[in-house]
Amino acid sequence: MTSSTIFSGVSPLPLAAAAPGGNSPLTLRDMLFFLRMRWLWVLATTFAFLAMAGTYVLTADPTFVASTQLVIVPQVSGSEAQRAFAEDAFIEGQLEIARSSDVVGGTVRALGLDTDPDFVDQTPSLQDRAKNWLMGISSEPDTESQEAAGTGPRQAQPHAEDERIQDRAIATLLNMIGIRRVGSSTIIEISAAASTPQRAVDIADMLARQYIQKNIAMKANASRQYSEWLERFVSEQQRGLAEAASALASFTSNPRDQFKLAELQSATDARRSLYENTLNQLTEARQRITYPVSDATIVSRATLPLSKARPRSTLIIAFAAAVGLGVGLALAMIRHVGDRRIIRPHQIAEASGLPFVTLLATSRKTHLPARFLPAGTGSSSTAAYPVIPGMAELSATVVGLRRKRRVVIGIVAVDPGSGASTIACELAVLSSRSGAHTLLIDAAAQKSSLSKSIAPHSSTGLVDVLDNGELIQTAALPLTSTLKFLPLGKVEAVTPAIRLSSRRTQLSFADLRKEFDAIFIDISAFSASPDANAIAPELDGVLVVTSHGRTSIDDTLRVIDTLRNVGAEILGAVINHAPERMHS
Repeated sequence: MTSSTIFSGVSPLPLAAAAPGGNSPLTLRDMLFFLRMRWLWVLATTFAFLAMAGTYVLTADPTFVASTQLVIVPQVSGSEAQRAFAEDAFIEGQLEIARSSDVVGGTVRALGLDTDPDFVDQTPSLQDRAKNWLMGISSEPDTESQEAAGTGPRQAQPHAEDERIQDRAIATLLNMIGIRRVGSSTIIEISAAASTPQRAVDIADMLARQYIQKNIAMKANASRQYSEWLERFVSEQQRGLAEAASALASFTSNPRDQFKLAELQSATDARRSLYENTLNQLTEARQRITYPVSDATIVSRATLPLSKARPRSTLIIAFAAAVGLGVGLALAMIRHVGDRRIIRPHQIAEASGLPFVTLLATSRKTHLPARFLPAGTGSSSTAAYPVIPGMAELSATVVGLRRKRRVVIGIVAVDPGSGASTIACELAVLSSRSGAHTLLIDAAAQKSSLSKSIAPHSSTGLVDVLDNGELIQTAALPLTSTLKFLPLGKVEAVTPAIRLSSRRTQLSFADLRKEFDAIFIDISAFSASPDANAIAPELDGVLVVTSHGRTSIDDTLRVIDTLRNVGAEILGAVINHAPERMHS
């Protein structure tokens, strides 16, 4: 028996059973109780998610982003609406050119990215393996089909391998860059991500330069094609002009018709003017080939980023905290709904219809076990009895039961360790202090905690009284003038509780009722011994003791139903070892 346990905040709670088929509404009190009981689940889950997020933030490779801005000068003409439409189409085309494999491939070759492990790592990541597995694609090369086709590893050409590595680097770089138009302006922004700030700056600037070079090359190529066409056109115009000049010279030498002469002169002048214009255009086209000008100009080169862009530590931590809190609440709700342990009085009251359920809260203060001493040993009565605050309310309830002729009351726990012996002892002490002649009997044969604590050296006890009723005068030890204790004695084959149920013993509860006003019997735990089933029908009533947060509601209901089936009257239930916050 843990007689050193101090109980406080005892509150008998007479609770009516819930209406059949009705659900009690969820109240703020219920939600606060849920949080008080399950806060550890929420906290632990949130902490676990934060730990995973923190581990990722600390171990993930940082990514830095640098940006270069270019301004594009569209060469468009027409009305304002036509120019606006043509300008948008022109800029969208330039964005696609900047994303082209030629520009990205030129960047890879210029910076030597095809030799950088970050871009040509041959080992697929876990994410890539999972994606390939889900899509049914093997991450290993199909060597058999390659060898059958004559393109296996042994026959592969070196340049083919180089092309494969370069293609992989280009594909990787495409996933690491971003090209966008800034609002509705003619400025485009090229962003590049890399593992180091300098590498990000180099990639962004090189992409811009490669794009400008691509733009220049495209314009030079267009000018070259235009120049070639103009050369052919100039030759044709030159031949036409020579023919017109020859016809005019032949007619001038023998002018017979002035109108014909004027017509030939006009045709010759027109041919000469077209030839001269075409020749000027050819000269301009050749100049554009020699000195090409790009449509884009760099207005802001990339600068070294001051901080990493990914992973975003604050966002990840906040997201992990929110997800952890939500998952923690969900797990706590599942645990709360599926928890069959006794944590609230109404669980027993609603399910069993008991007249009252008492909640006992264990105090945080503890002290050494106080030992009851028989009267006359020299100890003062005040010092002899351990005073446990908070049992007065439960004792008052028991006194009320005594007025209804409930004199012999058994105290039985559902499981061992629930504190039934302590409660029986304290009820007897408080009953005796009220002036009632009280007898405390230890009938817990499985674990006689009371006998070991109060009368460890007693030579006679309950077992002896069952054989000889006259021994009760010496076996019942007087603890105070109004309280006596009958220890267990030495149990051999059959427990005293089973012998009392036979009604063939020298001890009769009817005789004890004549001498004592209240009799409390400590019975072995229901799950450890069948004594409760045997002796409970012989008593005036039984108090069932459970342990808060440890005893199952199903086990408690089974004990109550079993005792009722054998004819016992269940007076009420006690929930022991409840935390102090249950009374807040």
